[in-house]
Amino acid sequence: MSETPVWNNVRGLERLSLCDWPGRPCAVVFLGGCNLRCPTCHNPELAWHMERLPVARADRIKGLIAGRRKWLDGLVVTGGEPTLAPRLHELLLELGSLGLPIKLDTNGMRPEVVEDVLDFGLVQVVAVDVKGPFEMYPALTGGAVSAADAAVNLTRIFSLAARRPHSFLFRLTKVPVLAEEDVSYARSCLPRGFDLSIQQYQAPRRTHAFADHEAGRPTRDLVH
Repeated sequence: MSETPVWNNVRGLERLSLCDWPGRPCAVVFLGGCNLRCPTCHNPELAWHMERLPVARADRIKGLIAGRRKWLDGLVVTGGEPTLAPRLHELLLELGSLGLPIKLDTNGMRPEVVEDVLDFGLVQVVAVDVKGPFEMYPALTGGAVSAADAAVNLTRIFSLAARRPHSFLFRLTKVPVLAEEDVSYARSCLPRGFDLSIQQYQAPRRTHAFADHEAGRPTRDLVH
């Protein structure tokens, strides 16, 4: 059991990743739970059945990060979908006390949370997974998000990014149902000056957490 409730959604740590924050060696903290049901998800157990995974011990996670501080240039908080976690602000505050900048991975469907954590200075960068054109969101998310809701939420995210151009990254995984014109359309929706990082889809091979899950890279050195 974790020491405080803010850690109840934390399910693991990858102590070193060279691909989850471009240009920065980082540690990756995994949070369970997700509000989407993407058929191509690489983290189904973490996303939809986090109760099957042990809660990470806060003292162990923080100790491992602190012990590797001199080799790290950042922390990545990923999921699942981190913006669903209760008391996320408190967790980010605790992680921030370790003295490393934080990048938050999100699907962008809770823009109000993204705005709050940026306003409070709890994260420095937000990486948003754009699934595809708005009208394809029902198919791409397993029916979890309507085209209208996708448009509303991502339009708000894009507006935030336009005001904070150094705080956002956008990426898209080219899953099999996406054609080149779908990718081009998704790119055209981004605010001026942004590009869409394209990640090639690889079919999932196993059910536990992947740090850079869209790229299908196996987790190594994952601790709880």
